[in-house]
Amino acid sequence: MATAPPNDLWLVRHGETEWSRSRRHTGRTDMPLTPRGEAQAAALTDRLRDVDFALVLASPLQRARRTAELAGFDGRLTLEPDLMEVDYGEYEGRTTAEIQRARPGWELWRDGSPGGESIPDAARRASRAITRARAADGPVLIVAHGHLLRTLAAVALELDPTAGRHLALDPATVSIIGSERENPALRLWNDSGHLPTG
Repeated sequence: MATAPPNDLWLVRHGETEWSRSRRHTGRTDMPLTPRGEAQAAALTDRLRDVDFALVLASPLQRARRTAELAGFDGRLTLEPDLMEVDYGEYEGRTTAEIQRARPGWELWRDGSPGGESIPDAARRASRAITRARAADGPVLIVAHGHLLRTLAAVALELDPTAGRHLALDPATVSIIGSERENPALRLWNDSGHLPTG
């Protein structure tokens, strides 16, 4: 096993689903992975197998849980409800373009979703998950969702949670938040080198 710095947070977004492929907001709808998403998740095995994770946390939603299982962490998972995706409320299942036709200029990071949660709400959940992860004695793997992980990264980097708008994140990619001297630092972001092409 490779030695990773003890407080590194390794972030993995789940593999592709039908709704992520069509860019629909997928919050609490429990979508399965597509066959391509399963292949993406399996490709994470080689990328992650040499890291001795002290803790593996995953959202309980099946797309994240299954990604972690296919990546080789079945039996080591701790399901963490605070890692569930942002609740999109009335905008669940809709694309940004569809929402903006009815509400011009809408942006999730600023406006949130009616009947759902705001980014500050999601940031409070992300902060609890970070506290749990940083209490572990070694690097931690977190498998979750696009907007939640972007929010979590901003919080872990001690930025305003809405700074996550600047952190594009693709399915089944690997990102690492570590430190530079005393400060949290982005060590890797949205790495897809392990994924099959095509």
